Amino acid sequence: MAGPAGRLDAVLVCGGRWHDFDHARLRLLELLAEQPRVRTTVYQDYDCLDALDRADLLVTYTCDVRPRPAQRAALARFVERGGRWLALHGTNAVIEPSTGAGPREFTTPRLLGDLAQVLGSQFLAHPPIEPYQVKVTRPDHPLVAGIEPFTVTDELYVCELHGELEVLLHAEYTGPCRGFAEGDTAALDNAPRPVLYLKPHGRGEVCYFTLGHCRGRYDMQDLGVADTGRVDMGPWQTLEFLTVLRRCVRRMADMP
Repeated sequence: MAGPAGRLDAVLVCGGRWHDFDHARLRLLELLAEQPRVRTTVYQDYDCLDALDRADLLVTYTCDVRPRPAQRAALARFVERGGRWLALHGTNAVIEPSTGAGPREFTTPRLLGDLAQVLGSQFLAHPPIEPYQVKVTRPDHPLVAGIEPFTVTDELYVCELHGELEVLLHAEYTGPCRGFAEGDTAALDNAPRPVLYLKPHGRGEVCYFTLGHCRGRYDMQDLGVADTGRVDMGPWQTLEFLTVLRRCVRRMADMP
């Protein structure tokens, strides 16, 4: 519920591995700052239970940030009591790189527990980063109204899905995701890959947007790459992504 004078308290969790969290954090704070009712506190992980208990809104942009059992329970309670959670990109990802000899392979252990049911998905794999088309599943929905199919350069997420999702944007991919232990998942079915969806839980709602990849030159050092030699801004330079993301933030801030 909104506080005095309609103030809304937001928690932004932005951190993890293999992405440019400085860039994502800045851009998300800019979007939140466009909403005059919202006041935001920022964390790198889910060690923010006191703030979460008081929050109206939650925005997460993470990769391989693993909430502990008490944190998973608090996140579920937040949505159950009516909180709105905008989850971006790798929020649903738990990823383990192989440590043995030979080609590197990533596994995606199911360590989110019941939180995967709240989020509606858990990341399994993605094909190589390259341009792909995002299609509009529900052109009548306000979050995507007027958006035409668009091309974006990002990680096309193949996920394990949970519960009934209201899919608003999707992509299509059938093929291997090399380098992931479950990378054949996308070769075994031709189901659409949700890109943006809504998932109710209790009195609240999760809005999940799988787009958002960005990476700086020095973000892969824990994998032995000192300097990637390039900066990847991915969809953060794509007008349609930014338009829909702004609408998602505005929708969160329109709560009573």
